[in-house]
Amino acid sequence: MWGKNRFLDRVPMQHPIVQAPMIGPKPALAASVSAAGGLGSLACAAMNPDAVRSEAAAIRARTDAPFNLNFFCHLPEAPDDEREAAWRSRLASYYAELGLDPAAPIAMAQRSPFDAAMLAVLAEVRPAVVSFHFGLPETSLLDRVRALGCTILSSATTVREARWLAERGVDAIIAQGAEAGGHRGLFLGSDPATQVGTMALVPQVVDAVDVPVIAAGGIADARGIAAAFMLGASAVQLGTAYLRCTEAGLSVPHREALRRARDEDTTITNVLTGKPARGLVNRVIRELGPLCADAPVFPTAAIGLQPLRIEAERRGSGDFSPLWAGQGAPLARETEAGRLTVELAEGALRLLGGPRA
Repeated sequence: MWGKNRFLDRVPMQHPIVQAPMIGPKPALAASVSAAGGLGSLACAAMNPDAVRSEAAAIRARTDAPFNLNFFCHLPEAPDDEREAAWRSRLASYYAELGLDPAAPIAMAQRSPFDAAMLAVLAEVRPAVVSFHFGLPETSLLDRVRALGCTILSSATTVREARWLAERGVDAIIAQGAEAGGHRGLFLGSDPATQVGTMALVPQVVDAVDVPVIAAGGIADARGIAAAFMLGASAVQLGTAYLRCTEAGLSVPHREALRRARDEDTTITNVLTGKPARGLVNRVIRELGPLCADAPVFPTAAIGLQPLRIEAERRGSGDFSPLWAGQGAPLARETEAGRLTVELAEGALRLLGGPRA
């Protein structure tokens, strides 16, 4: 249907639509998208190796279609005791309000960078696609992923980052525009205010590199997909568009916030994790951010918020939750992920007038 397509030449899937890897949605979302002919993605940064094995097996039990395992490649920063103390002080009144003990132990999944343990999982699972966020792993690990035969993707937020990735042999580049929900993929800079929008970024990246480009950021319907292809993209990556799907299994506060979302309701904040990320504005972002100098380094800012998030969600509130969403959130709709994938593909093909190069 898509004619000659550089991304589909590399990954044997029906539609050049990638479901963005997102921490939060259930793995069933990835299985549904892959089964419908797109590329489902599993966010692995908050999982341990056994969990990745288990969830990958669950996807394979549902479909033999390709899927993507995604990993973070951030460089862990040294703890800053002064900032940690300031953060605890900023959160103290919220703990008191919710009747929580700030000295109680906190259990939560860490966001760990790709390492040898996850490489061993890849050697067992052999996913068709492996994607990275915040750059790439060290060369020795990357070479071993490549030797497994996996197609390698990574995110770029600037032309400079895209060139850096292409020089290191990635198979396709995700051009992540400023409109995208979740964490910025910044890795050669740190200022989210300089990030480029999708419409400006995609054609510049297409012109700068010789590998397929996947457009991401603010794309949530067939019109956005068609526009991305007209800009030279070989595929699109959609995250927020899938968040209201049945299989996503989000918390009630997150689902309700997405249902009410307007175009002006998102912002880029470091309050929730310590790294810039786009989400729907809630109480903690309004009162402490959106950008807060006291927020500890990634991912430790989330640790202090975890008890507040759990208790608030128990009471039906998303005041302290990461309500990740892109600027296209109002375009998302409630449906099944497989149906959405097919409808998006068919709608884009109609707008594009048939098979695309």
